[in-house]
Parts: sequence; C-alpha cells; structure tokens
Amino acid sequence: MVRKLNQTEKRKMRNRKNLKKNNAGRPRLSVHRSGMHIYAQVIDDVAGRTLVAASTMEKDMKSAHKSGANVSAASAVGKLVAERAVKAGIQEVVFDRGAFLYHGRVKALAEGAREAGLKF
Repeated sequence: MVRKLNQTEKRKMRNRKNLKKNNAGRPRLSVHRSGMHIYAQVIDDVAGRTLVAASTMEKDMKSAHKSGANVSAASAVGKLVAERAVKAGIQEVVFDRGAFLYHGRVKALAEGAREAGLKF
C-alpha cells in the first residue's frame, strides 16, 4: 500500500533528490534539528555508512553549552564535525539540510563547518 507523505517528508525527499543528482560522488553532511539538540553526520551514500558524526548530546558539548538548542551550540557542532571530517581525510561535502530551512541553527552549523575547513 502506498502511504501518503506529509509536507516535511516531501520537502526532505525533494531536497535529497537534487543533492544526489548533483553531488558528484562526494559525501553529504546531513543535519537534523530537534527542539532540544542538533545533530550532524557525514554520510557516504555509495557505501551506505556514516563516516563521522557530532551532536550536542555528547558529554563535552553538554558541559560546554548551557543548551543544545541555540546558535552557539550549533556552530560548535559544525566545527566539531568538520574537524573530525578533515582528520578522516574528507575535504569536500554536499550540505544536506533535510526538511529544515537554511536559517538559524542550521545556518550556524554550516558556517561553523566552513570555518573549520569543510568545503561546500
């Protein structure tokens, strides 16, 4: 049976379809934002596995930031995931915002990743 997609799922699928069409074999930096935290991971779609990840759920991030749901925490997660990716030998990625608008915490994460050395 075919299930009906809601607006969020449609937006996410539309964004991912365009990313996969234009990514040229690069891994993607996927972002998920919840009400309390923000998560980022670099995914190799060819092999189907996560290469590096970071989030505000990590112990050192929880102690460093008052909340995981603000722009400064998102920027720190972006820098952390970029440092881990560069250490793993990944220089260029495709930014996957999922169903979230490129605004606020998602934008701060992207800018933090760019500052730490990822290119997208």
